[in-house]
Amino acid sequence: MSFSSRFLFSSLLVLSLIYSHGNALSSNYYENSCPLVEDIVTQVVIEASKKDKTVPAALLRMHFHDCFIRGCDASVLLNSKGKNTAEKDGPPNVSLHAFYVIDNAKKAVEAVCPETVSCADILAFAARDAVVISGGPFWDVPKGRKDGRTSKASETRQLPAPTFNISQLQQSFSQRGLSLEDLVALSGGHTLGFSHCSSFSNRIHNFDATNDVDPTLHPSLASTLKGICPLKNRAKNAGTAMDTSSTTFDNSYYKLILQNKSLFSSDQALLSIPKTKTLVSDFASSKEAFFKAFANSMIKMSSINGGQEVRKDCKVVN
Repeated sequence: MSFSSRFLFSSLLVLSLIYSHGNALSSNYYENSCPLVEDIVTQVVIEASKKDKTVPAALLRMHFHDCFIRGCDASVLLNSKGKNTAEKDGPPNVSLHAFYVIDNAKKAVEAVCPETVSCADILAFAARDAVVISGGPFWDVPKGRKDGRTSKASETRQLPAPTFNISQLQQSFSQRGLSLEDLVALSGGHTLGFSHCSSFSNRIHNFDATNDVDPTLHPSLASTLKGICPLKNRAKNAGTAMDTSSTTFDNSYYKLILQNKSLFSSDQALLSIPKTKTLVSDFASSKEAFFKAFANSMIKMSSINGGQEVRKDCKVVN
């Protein structure tokens, strides 16, 4: 390859990386313009989590759901307006909550550094803080995301579903530049939080033509879940904790998968090919390996960005 063609190739590669990850991010983006931003956000997240122990899981999930639609551009925070139904009102997102924490953090940041820090960055900081205060790893969040101006409920269909098999999961993640290792590591976010019956009812009722219950689901767990979520479930908020320590960020999620005691089809699916099964085993046996991989994958996922502005109010475009 000649120098000129090598130069062209490397230029195109750089352009494609910048394009696919939107705005170029950096760790010192607010060093001069808003040096205290992360401390301010952390304080708000800590205060909210003291009052409501479900806040950390909610913030982590909110960030995932933001990044998987149009990149991490805070489109998930926008309110529906007029004839446009926004992402937050799309079917997979109706159970998202704790938006007020981001609003409070934004208010606190605006008081110190007006019109400087994007809502997308605030959500990325809050998700990291949520993990740390739950006992998980710290990572340096790349900064400089911009907020998007488009939010459509119809696009929430692109979110990976709890019923997905391994090939559907792999496709969903690879479309966003994320690998199988990222898939297994980021699935570990399921160590925090609560799931409604609708996300796993496919495994305990009318599973397929032969089985009422998913044969890969541990019988004692299947029995417990059937008790919580009967076929004609009327309790709107019925469900169960995602794992046995649902407010602690740890590797118990992977241990449960190996015991056939994970909740979602998409969790169980991680055992269906050798590469992901090996990673599940690695993370189950080493919390350190999981924490390192999770932090790296969060940096990668949170760098997908395509916004245009810094919103003054996270709920509405400027």
